[in-house]
Amino acid sequence: MATPQYELSDPPSDAISAIKFAPASLQLLVASWDKNVYLYDTSESGAKLLRTYQHRAPVLDICFGDNDEDAYTTGLDWDVRRLNLSSGDQTVLSTHTAGVKSLAYSSRHQILVSASWDSNLNIHHLSSPSNPPTSIALPSKPFSISLTATKLVVAMASRALHIYDLATLASAASSSSPSQTTDSQTRAAIPVSVEPWQRRESSLKFMTRAVACMPNDAGYASSSIEGRVAVEWFDPSPESQARKYAFKCHRQANEEGVDVVYPVNALAFHPVHGTFASGGGDGFVALWDGVAKRRIRQYQRYASSVSAVAFSGDGKFLAVAISPGFEDGREGVGEGVVKVFVRTLGENEAKGKGMK
Repeated sequence: MATPQYELSDPPSDAISAIKFAPASLQLLVASWDKNVYLYDTSESGAKLLRTYQHRAPVLDICFGDNDEDAYTTGLDWDVRRLNLSSGDQTVLSTHTAGVKSLAYSSRHQILVSASWDSNLNIHHLSSPSNPPTSIALPSKPFSISLTATKLVVAMASRALHIYDLATLASAASSSSPSQTTDSQTRAAIPVSVEPWQRRESSLKFMTRAVACMPNDAGYASSSIEGRVAVEWFDPSPESQARKYAFKCHRQANEEGVDVVYPVNALAFHPVHGTFASGGGDGFVALWDGVAKRRIRQYQRYASSVSAVAFSGDGKFLAVAISPGFEDGREGVGEGVVKVFVRTLGENEAKGKGMK
């Protein structure tokens, strides 16, 4: 690839809600409010749209399974679906009672977690497909979830945050049996009680927009609608908790010199270096060294709000989705403001700068 960044052809026709790279290739899944999921091959400059998968309602989140053929989707039709990317077949795994905001898959524990605005987590034990999913009640509506090898972080309304042990969730999911459900077609989840490993209050004063876990299983970053990002660690010891901090970002001065505060819509950690990218309503993407508390770099401004960011599995590419965020008060999706870009990262482009 000669150019450091290129634009994907045939983008969605409405706002983009999520983007994810395949685990073992440069195929990219894109979820959109236009009720479709798009699969692109980004291995060549300009990329190529491979296939479109139609859904009944806007799609809010997507994730891959163990390979490049298995994916999972969810959204405003309330369903959690398994999507075979080769055949296009869709299988409903469970149905919530409200829109489903987020999905996360754990390959180690073979579970898929869905977080819905019905204030429930559904846990699907994929190695036992005949077992119905289990459901865990949350104290508030979930806005974002993310997981590591051992933990699941759930960011909710009212600044609530729960951290669950994945082994405990997997055990609860495997304890359900087919005999516990009367209608296999509805895939109704079986309520279970699972205590979170930790309960926390967000370090951010305003509504959480995104959460992303560190690849080394040490902690997580969260972002808010008020142009801030917080970095925290799982270790509950006073020494570790003293390291947590929050900082201002994605703020731009207007003509009068007053800072305009934008939401930080997206976060993603680099799988190799452990640095992270943030995408904001100001149209900027920045790379941060969370340990050294430094900004590594900021890329040129995009034409509209950054709605999603994702690193490839090898960390050599960064995908950026832009969509109208309506921060300027204008309504409607104008032509040319919904796009996906893939940036080729230099060897040390996303590497941390070290401690101050």
